[in-house]
Amino acid sequence: MIERKVFAVDLGSLGLDQGGHLMIKRALRTAPRAIPVAVHGNAPTLAVHLRAWCRVQGHDIEILQAAVDGPVALIHRGNVEAGRWRGATATGDAKVPAAHASAYWGLAGRSATVEAGMPIFDFPLDTRAEVWVKEAARLYAQAAASQWNPATAIPWNASCDICDEVEDAVVQVMTYLIENETAALVIPARFASQVHPHFREVMQLLAIQAADEARHIEVFTRRALLKRSKLGLSTVGGQSSLKTLIDEPDFALSAMLLSVLGEGSFLSLLSFLQQHAPDPITREIARLVGQDEARHVAFGLAHLTQHVHEEPALLGRLADVIEHRHDALINTAGLNEEVFDALVLLAAGSWEPEALRTGWEKVQVLIADMGQGRIRRLRKIGFDEEAAQALSALHTRNFM
Repeated sequence: MIERKVFAVDLGSLGLDQGGHLMIKRALRTAPRAIPVAVHGNAPTLAVHLRAWCRVQGHDIEILQAAVDGPVALIHRGNVEAGRWRGATATGDAKVPAAHASAYWGLAGRSATVEAGMPIFDFPLDTRAEVWVKEAARLYAQAAASQWNPATAIPWNASCDICDEVEDAVVQVMTYLIENETAALVIPARFASQVHPHFREVMQLLAIQAADEARHIEVFTRRALLKRSKLGLSTVGGQSSLKTLIDEPDFALSAMLLSVLGEGSFLSLLSFLQQHAPDPITREIARLVGQDEARHVAFGLAHLTQHVHEEPALLGRLADVIEHRHDALINTAGLNEEVFDALVLLAAGSWEPEALRTGWEKVQVLIADMGQGRIRRLRKIGFDEEAAQALSALHTRNFM
């Protein structure tokens, strides 16, 4: 066809409803607009199907009373906007998201052409300013490349010969971590379903963050039950603190409470556990989980830093949510004494009075380090030193 510069399609006995339309589409794409495409074929219903197909596609057709071996019809390529794709819309640039993602774009990928009449999808997080992060693609790629297998990455068969009381302390800390990581799974999973797919990198990042937390829950649970048949204690104060995180409906405010303050403080806790772990299993768990949490904090920081740059008034709302959470939790106990005591014992390493004193002092250093980390992150977002110190001091004593 192409070699002879004659734009004709010979379908033979192939019907239009059997794939013949693909050959015609190909010819129409190839032929200059001014030259019609002659369609040959002997399928019984070819003429009828051609007429209907051209009407839908927006092409003009001339049915011929052809002699034997002559064409059945001539098709003149029309403007596709006059056919099925009338009113179609583009979803923007493949690399740069639009300022607002239309509800009519639905699940279409960025830069796709969307047919008119699309059903309306409800994705509440549909504006670039509230969800988009320049670093999202890089952070997602990093997260995808850093996934680790709980069954093989942790040295489960390593020696874990520690006394019963230290083992109980590990179990109590793991029980506490499981609760906190469960909250940290629920929150990004909820927001991932609210982000418009136009901002796919953010949606993917939240999804892989939830997968990280699922993996953390698995390894914390497995370590807790390594030598015990049940977990430790769960307190009202701890769960009340976590409930305020889960109940926060605003994406930016949630990122402040969970990622910048909560998970940011957990980076210090995981580093503490890695340093004072009584066995290699616990130590490696703390190291690997800390790597994942660092990415989560980086995403939260990048998101809020960019958001505040575009909307400076957001700083006021971020401060308000910290103060409101503090007021809501003011009558709770914060970090339960069982977890605090377990951390002291792990840092002490023995029951000697001086060792316990040292362990207690190390936990105080941990708490101070958490506070300094929060101040650094609050400053990075845009708060001045005085405000950052004041807001850090209001953070829940439950760490998360």
